[in-house]
Amino acid sequence: MSKVFLKSEPITDSKHSSFPYQHDAFMALRQLEYGAIFHEQGLGKTKIAIDLILYWLTAKSLDTVIIIVKKGLIQNWLDELAEHCFIKPRILSNNKRNNFYVFNSPARIIVTHYEEIKTEKDKIIRFASHRDVGVVLDESARIKNPESDLTKVFFELAPFFKKRFILTGTPVANRPYDIWAQIFFLDYGKSLGVNYLDFKKNTDLDNNLFEDSARQTILEEKLTSIYSNINSFSVRETKTSGVIQLPDKIISSIYCEWETTQKEMYLKIKKELTLNVIKEGLIIEDNSETILKRLLRLVQVTSNPHLVDECYSLLPGKMHMLFDLVKRIIDLGEKIIIWTSFNENVVFLAKHLKQYSPTVVYGRLSVIERNINIHKFKNNPSTKILIATPGSAKEGLTLTIANNAIFFDRGFSLDDYLQAQDRIHRITQQKQCNVYNLIIKESIDEWVDILLTAKINAAKLTQNDITLDDYREIQSYDFGKKVKEILNIEV
Repeated sequence: MSKVFLKSEPITDSKHSSFPYQHDAFMALRQLEYGAIFHEQGLGKTKIAIDLILYWLTAKSLDTVIIIVKKGLIQNWLDELAEHCFIKPRILSNNKRNNFYVFNSPARIIVTHYEEIKTEKDKIIRFASHRDVGVVLDESARIKNPESDLTKVFFELAPFFKKRFILTGTPVANRPYDIWAQIFFLDYGKSLGVNYLDFKKNTDLDNNLFEDSARQTILEEKLTSIYSNINSFSVRETKTSGVIQLPDKIISSIYCEWETTQKEMYLKIKKELTLNVIKEGLIIEDNSETILKRLLRLVQVTSNPHLVDECYSLLPGKMHMLFDLVKRIIDLGEKIIIWTSFNENVVFLAKHLKQYSPTVVYGRLSVIERNINIHKFKNNPSTKILIATPGSAKEGLTLTIANNAIFFDRGFSLDDYLQAQDRIHRITQQKQCNVYNLIIKESIDEWVDILLTAKINAAKLTQNDITLDDYREIQSYDFGKKVKEILNIEV
């Protein structure tokens, strides 16, 4: 395979000018071999990336740029490319016949998704061996786990790309060590080291930190050093750094009461869980899959007992507060996104709010159905409520037609929480944004709240959003103590 030259190159001008802070990011990154755009959600990372791509193509420093996204965001990127540039991209998909023509075409921009890269790895290596190819990874936390097969593929492919760039507003997707693999893809360990396990050991928020001040100090010093090691090739702006004026985002905790049978179920499951946890010693590793799966059952019954017992037919405790909150917001003429971590809850909530004709987005819908429902929510004035799971709608969407987000329940993922709430708090929002977290008193909801707050603070320090002094003033490691209290384990 040889390079393909065009008699007439496509127009590489940008259709629209950028905001000053976007231009600053572009100028800082345009000459680099690799870089990271870590601007907070809603600050237009896509526009910066497109401007970089157009610059590389204009300068002929690259022949082709491959944009790799999550599968559900392909259409979003196609729309953004059409909005900001004149080049029509080619698409790599599961259509092997089409892919053959893409690999043998003069394509300047190719859009595909992560799983397709894994499938077409060998062809991409051949393609990049005969052209100057750059790559842009959108939502790069998709490769945060260096032990996954997908991430290993990207590590193998990295040397074949002349330029490597990553985009994400949440480089610390859940815990500080999530940033390691993303940076290793860029610089092969120059900044954060080549040993992931060593890096993870010193950047983990585990349950025993609250009783070990020495380890707290080691953690804080390590987190402080991360951004200084990567700032030569990364850019980061937040909504509070003054680069753009957005309406305020107000986060409120709304406390709810148990439904009687619901509480009885919760206490029974908690007792069984506690006995198993003590027996197996799992509480030491709060981020292990086993303990999280078991704790998730408490989250489910606190949200809606029907998720764990189909015979439960009563109204969960949070529903009364939800009804009041929805009515109050609808009466103001405003739109709402209701978030839940569970597909079954989307159906359940839609049924109980049917008087408002809600639309839904969740994992059981096709991409086409998802897009139809999102379009309806954005463009139909009578559709006031969208009920969604973070897994299906937390990324790549601008939903500023709404200015209210209600979290009926929350899981343990920081990325899910931050990405979901910022669907409404981004460029084009004109109203104050209200985020409501529904919390059952004396339940695991309180631990989730403390844990997510601790993760947010650690992410801010890692990303240089706050100083070490600020971090020490606001951070609490009591999430470890709290989970032991919830499970009645002696601290």
